[in-house]
Amino acid sequence: MTSLSVETLAADAVEPITSAGNAQLGFAVLAGIAVIVVLITRFKLHAFLALTIGSLALGAFAGAPLDKAITSFTAGLGATVAGVGVLIALGAILGKLLADSGGADQIVDTILAKASGRAMPWAMVLIASIIGLPLFFEVGIVLLIPVVLMVAKRGNYSLMRIGIPALAGLSVMHGLIPPHPGPLVAIDAIGANLGVTLALGLVVAVPTVIIAGPLFSKYAARWVDIPAPEKMIPQRASDELEKRPSFGATVATVLLPVVLMMAKALVDIVVDNPENGVQRVTAVIGSPLIALLAAVIVGLFTLGRAAGFTKDRLSTTVEKSLAPIAGVLLIVGAGGGFKQTLIDIGVGQMILDFSENWAIPTLLLAWLIAVAIRLATGSATVATISAAGLVAPLAADMSTSHAALLVLAIGAGSLFFSHVNDAGFWLVKEYFGMSVGQTIKTWSVMETIISVVGIVFVLLLSLVL
Repeated sequence: MTSLSVETLAADAVEPITSAGNAQLGFAVLAGIAVIVVLITRFKLHAFLALTIGSLALGAFAGAPLDKAITSFTAGLGATVAGVGVLIALGAILGKLLADSGGADQIVDTILAKASGRAMPWAMVLIASIIGLPLFFEVGIVLLIPVVLMVAKRGNYSLMRIGIPALAGLSVMHGLIPPHPGPLVAIDAIGANLGVTLALGLVVAVPTVIIAGPLFSKYAARWVDIPAPEKMIPQRASDELEKRPSFGATVATVLLPVVLMMAKALVDIVVDNPENGVQRVTAVIGSPLIALLAAVIVGLFTLGRAAGFTKDRLSTTVEKSLAPIAGVLLIVGAGGGFKQTLIDIGVGQMILDFSENWAIPTLLLAWLIAVAIRLATGSATVATISAAGLVAPLAADMSTSHAALLVLAIGAGSLFFSHVNDAGFWLVKEYFGMSVGQTIKTWSVMETIISVVGIVFVLLLSLVL
């Protein structure tokens, strides 16, 4: 396990834009984060504006010249959007195709047709995990809620017994597995290998989702025993379609980018020769951009055309998929600007100087930082972006596997105890017709279990890798 030491800073670290001492830098970081938290929670300001203002406040509190603070912020914003913006857009297109074509409903119906009784919670985890790969968390909830409510009603199951596994599958994918925005930004900030992060993320995700999903749902169903609210069962996308994609084609399309990226990671480990022909090919087709682009192009045929979509309908679907992610892209970009400002004022060295006498592993420190920001802001994405910016210098001398584990530690911390300042909390509460107390006892506890179990498995992997 990699521990904190001054030597972990890169030899070519960026020269700080301020000569402030550690005490002033520490105050600046706390004050900058406090500005973001207050603007988001107290004044309900959009996270993009809060991060922008917080970044400038951070530079001002650190004593950096305003023009240099602005340059750091804009450079970080541009680099982050350049690194992950296209990937988020491609993921949104693939998710929209999956939803509108009825492909998601086909996966759901096929798996549910083969599951019953005690197998149903496990089927819900499988459905949510597959669908959750290309979809944003909120979209996944909207897509799966009708299924959860219908299964609970028709099969006379406890709503929590069915709902918690589905929510766990979506949440784990959202926090730990690229191409979701949080993990992508952390990978970009830390300089981790995406394929290795994806592979290790799946290793951590499987036991985590089992514990937080089917196993915890037994207790959640005892604590909160409520029926499915009939008024919340909306119409499914495929109800209006004459035909929809096959199960095999849909699953193959969803998993295509995962397979390509993992193939690249595997070849890199086995071959380890940049001049090798096979490695050069996999380096191209396994890059996130090409892998997701390939899935989108394939999806236009296996999902869109298979559902009977015309060229105009496909064009409309793609266009509609991009509008909702404008806010996400701005938040991610501003978070990258905040991260770059943190780096440029010298926070990485400050953290090393301040904590070199602590007996605390880097992975655990990253998790704790993400937990603190998650509790304060309610946003998993903001927590991931901010924590990645703070601990990025610690990854300078890390191995490929440990850098990937650092990303996963941050992702796990970003999911800790969702409560009333998290939009996801209210989304789950309203869809399931629960009180605030019931939502805390089920959803909030489930998120905490995911976070704690996730960091435990990350730390265990760090002992053997």
